[in-house]
Amino acid sequence: MIKGSFYILLFYFLGELLSMLLHGFIPGSVLGMVLLFLALFFKILNPENVRSAATTITKNMAVFFVPAGVGLMVYAELVSKSLLAITLAIAGSTVLTIVVVALVQEHMEKRKVKGKTTHE
Repeated sequence: MIKGSFYILLFYFLGELLSMLLHGFIPGSVLGMVLLFLALFFKILNPENVRSAATTITKNMAVFFVPAGVGLMVYAELVSKSLLAITLAIAGSTVLTIVVVALVQEHMEKRKVKGKTTHE
């Protein structure tokens, strides 16, 4: 558990460092996740080293939403003033996500069918 926490925090730190070098263009936490994913994908890091810490974090995910909920309550007036913009952004991004997933799925199915006909 301690080793896993160390690795997760190490990649978070590396992501933050990289984010500072990029002048905050991409959040450090996102870069850290990408770096951790790449280290696991390319087998630089053994998944067993982070499994217990990651499982514990995932099982207690609700705790991480408390600050966001408190922030919404603190800035309720600001959120209510921008409710239309927020709703449009959520609706637009949802539609865009559905369209992109549908297009990717269609492309993957065509590749799968194409691959079956060439191998037979």
